[in-house]
Amino acid sequence: MNKSTSMSGATHAKGIQYVTRDSILKMLSEEEVDRVSTAETAVRLADGDEYVDLEELGRGVQRAHGAKTEMGRVLPRKAVLETTWSKIVTELAASRAATKHVGG
Repeated sequence: MNKSTSMSGATHAKGIQYVTRDSILKMLSEEEVDRVSTAETAVRLADGDEYVDLEELGRGVQRAHGAKTEMGRVLPRKAVLETTWSKIVTELAASRAATKHVGG
């Protein structure tokens, strides 16, 4: 694989991540957006809280473990309805599969 092909694949994979972040944010109701905005002002998540880092979607669903998480880019599970969280998890799985296909 030459360098231009590699860069093209990397660019495409990054584009998939942006599309996914945009589609995830569009899944949120106004009420959920308000709760996420409120969560952004929190100092940190509680230990064990699940979240998605909107800047690192490739990492999938993560759990807070004592370390301070950058709240401005976090979508906490507890801020959205269970049905919305399920859609987000499905979207992340589809994105990861597409990224693996591009990179593989």
